[in-house]
Amino acid sequence: MRLWILILPLALILGACPASTAADPIAGSDGAPMVHVSAGEFIMGSKNGREDEKPRRRVYLEEFYIDKYPVTNEKFARFVESSGYVTDAEKSGGGSVFSSEMWIVKRGSSWKSPTGPGSSYRNRMKHPVVQISWNDAAAYCRWAGKRLPTEAEWEKTARGTDGLKYAWGNSWVGSKLIWSRNSGNQVHPVDRSYSTHKSPYGAMDMAGNVWEWVQDWYKKDYYRNAPKSNPKGPNSGKRRVLRGGSWYDARTRYFRAAERMGINPGEGNLVRGFRCANDARGSAPPGRGDFTNFPALKRRLLP
Repeated sequence: MRLWILILPLALILGACPASTAADPIAGSDGAPMVHVSAGEFIMGSKNGREDEKPRRRVYLEEFYIDKYPVTNEKFARFVESSGYVTDAEKSGGGSVFSSEMWIVKRGSSWKSPTGPGSSYRNRMKHPVVQISWNDAAAYCRWAGKRLPTEAEWEKTARGTDGLKYAWGNSWVGSKLIWSRNSGNQVHPVDRSYSTHKSPYGAMDMAGNVWEWVQDWYKKDYYRNAPKSNPKGPNSGKRRVLRGGSWYDARTRYFRAAERMGINPGEGNLVRGFRCANDARGSAPPGRGDFTNFPALKRRLLP
C-alpha cells in the first residue's frame, strides 16, 4: 500500500510535465514552427503544364514535417552567428539585384545587404532571407538538424492530396499571395496578415514572395521514370530545383503547385529563399549539426 502511495504522486508529477514527443527533435535548433504532412499518395505533376511536369501521376510519400514559413533573416542571422558560415554571394563578392528593368550582379549585395551596400537585413528580420544559394540553404538546414524538402514533399505540402492547381485552390486569386502586382518590388514578412494563404497542410507562402530551393537535382524528363514511392530526384545534375514563384513574377503559371525551375546551385538573388523539412521519425539529427570546420564569427550579427 505504501508503495502505491509513493508511485501515484510520482505518476501525477510526470504526467503534468511536458512530455517528449516526436515533434521535439523534428523542430531542430532554429525553433521554427513546422507542419505535419501525413503519409499517403498525392497527385504530382500536371497534364496541361510544361513538359517537365509530365506525366501527372500518383506518388506515395512517408509522413514528414516541413517549416510553416520560409526561413527568415532573423533565423539565418543566428545560424551565421553560431557557425561562422559565409554564403556564396559573400565569397563571390555580390549577388543579383533587379535594376532598371534587368538583373545585374551588384558588388556588396548578400543576405546581409540584400540590395547592395547601404541596405540591411536588420530592418527586415521577419522577411524571408534572400540572396541564398542552394548550398547556403542546405547548410542552414543541416545546422538546424533538418534538411531541404524533396521536390515531391514540397509539392504535396503545397497542393494536398487532390492535385490542387494552387496552394489555396484551383482558381487564380491574385490577392492570396505576394507577386509583381502587389509586392512593390520587394519581399514581404512571412507573418503578415495580408495577401497570404494557407496550404492544405497549413504551410504559408507556398506560392509567391520567394522561390524556394528544394533538395532535388533538376532533370527535365525525370518524372517519366521517377519512382512512385518517395522519389528523391536524380542522383546528379548541374542544376537544383526551385519552386513557388516570387514577388517579382507576373506570369500566373509560376505560382502553380506543379511549376518547376532548374537553377545553378551556387547562385542566389533577391527572389530566392527556402524552408526546411524533416522525417517524421527524426532520422536527421536534432541540434546544430556538424559545423566544426567553420571559423568562429568574431562580430555579432543580431541587434
